[in-house]
Amino acid sequence: MTSVLSGRVVLVTGAARGIGAHTARLAAARGARLALVGLEPDRLADLARELGGQHAWFRADVTDQAALAAAVRGTLDRYGRIDAVVANAGVANRGTVAAGEVAALVRTVEVNLIGVIRTASATAAALIASRGYLLIVSSAAAFAALPGMAAYCASKAGAEQFGNALRLELAHHGVSVGTAHMSWVDTDLVRDAKDDLPAFRATLDRMPWPFGGTTSVQVCAAAFVRAIERRQRRVYVPAGLAVAQAVRSLLVSPVSDRIIGRSARTSVPAMEAEVRALGRAFGRHTAAPGGDPEAG
Repeated sequence: MTSVLSGRVVLVTGAARGIGAHTARLAAARGARLALVGLEPDRLADLARELGGQHAWFRADVTDQAALAAAVRGTLDRYGRIDAVVANAGVANRGTVAAGEVAALVRTVEVNLIGVIRTASATAAALIASRGYLLIVSSAAAFAALPGMAAYCASKAGAEQFGNALRLELAHHGVSVGTAHMSWVDTDLVRDAKDDLPAFRATLDRMPWPFGGTTSVQVCAAAFVRAIERRQRRVYVPAGLAVAQAVRSLLVSPVSDRIIGRSARTSVPAMEAEVRALGRAFGRHTAAPGGDPEAG
């Protein structure tokens, strides 16, 4: 059976690793042509070769509008169209607002939110021309907050609301917009956080369903590809997060504050001490603006 993605052009940001790379693999297996965008040229080139000669890659930081515009032009020059975009690039800083580096807090928002805005702006005309689909990668952090993740939670909540508004702006053009909300996925980003911060790992181990546990990157990528095929409005990984989203007001209520606050009295100071000892603001595999994983 021919897939609905056969011959379609899919642009993925944050494609060098994790969810982005696996989404590209599954989309290519369904016949899509990929434009791989990211900060690690060697990994992007290797992935493009793995997928086959009909796929392209472009080095671009999603906070750099000129670089994104060049990637879009390159995709259009090669394929003539863009049918779907997965705005997937993301980072997570280490540290609290009081004890972390402000530059890292800002960088997290710049990549996770401003990067989504820039990606949408760069690809909007192409998606309008194809009556295409944009999947914005938000998170369960958009509706459930954890101490030590203030900038990440803010950026993902902003990405969700940006997607909600953009959906209404583009609907009359025939463009569909979805937002993806995941809990913990087995990527370098999550593994690095667990390795760097034992207090963070212990907090995750105590979290109840559907926020506890870790989903494989393959399962998450399969959900993203289904979303592209079906032009879904919402994607939840695991699916049980849909229930949490429906009662999201309870997750930021005074009752929730008291429950989380009890453990935060000890976990936050422990996490701050671990970050100070760590000596860096991001995980080992987080690509810096220059293109290489940050030193550390």
